[in-house]
Amino acid sequence: MSSISASVNSARTVRRTLLLTQRDIERVITMPAAIRVVAEAFRAQARGQAIMPAKVYLTLSDQSDFRAMPAYLARPASCGVKWVNVHPKNRRKGLPTVMGILILNDPKTGFPLAILDGLSITRIRTAAAAGVAARTLARRDARVVGLVGCGAQAPAQLQALQRLFRLRQVRVWGAQPGEAARFCRRMAPALRLPLESAKTVRECVEGADLISTITPSRKPLVMRAWVKPGAHINAIGADAPGKQELDPTILQDALVVVDEREQAVHGGELNVPISRGQFSPGRIHACLGDILLGRAPGRTRPDQITVFDSTGLAVHDIALGAEAVRRVRRGRAAGSLRTVQFFPT
Repeated sequence: MSSISASVNSARTVRRTLLLTQRDIERVITMPAAIRVVAEAFRAQARGQAIMPAKVYLTLSDQSDFRAMPAYLARPASCGVKWVNVHPKNRRKGLPTVMGILILNDPKTGFPLAILDGLSITRIRTAAAAGVAARTLARRDARVVGLVGCGAQAPAQLQALQRLFRLRQVRVWGAQPGEAARFCRRMAPALRLPLESAKTVRECVEGADLISTITPSRKPLVMRAWVKPGAHINAIGADAPGKQELDPTILQDALVVVDEREQAVHGGELNVPISRGQFSPGRIHACLGDILLGRAPGRTRPDQITVFDSTGLAVHDIALGAEAVRRVRRGRAAGSLRTVQFFPT
């Protein structure tokens, strides 16, 4: 093929936008790969090699909202935006409570390189970020997990922790009657772990080494008296103003690490305690990226309680989306890719 023909074919490829479904993404992105990509995105953000404006919330009635999450990463150069919704009453309509799409653009031209399912990207990157936090902050001998909430995010959370720790027991609590038991029956064969349904949150978290909270709660679910010395908590569910899963006393007694300060203060687990004077932003120990770069220490004592306040970062969405596109393009012939042409030549 001549260089001219190659250039023409390359230009035609670039002018078509790749479409990736949930199945496409889950086929090419493994949890170890996601943990690696997200950890590097944390470092890039801490080095100043990323641009991430604050989330834009479009709040509707019935506690429903849309969120626009743009970001840019310098290496490998990638940018885009995730448009995601949260509709708590969607289960009654047979729809996911959270949905979204991710648009990746060429930073040099603005051309839309790909449109991806945002739900799978969100689920995988959230679990990967929690895994990175647990690997960095939790005790290495952590064996028992308390999983508070068993919705769509729960399987990925366990998959990430299972990759990083020699888990011995997982206790699961769900808000709806029978929800935790159904989750345990469904997930036990895949995870090959002893899963136990807990009747109460206390039963779920008391004595656990690793606690993950992944609910949409607007009031504390996990009390300080139930958290053992040395435990690590991934606080995942509070990702918007007014949401809260932890007793503020836990935060007062813990080493608190965030994914991003502004988001944590205004929409993470810290937002309600800060607004009520129960926690000061000055008590935030560090961002996780700074700990990964060695700019700040992590856990300093075996009996220290550590909390990771995860609000969800657009840089992780973009990094993971770009990785999925690279892997799909490497694994398929150009003619077999599902594409659409938005801008005719």
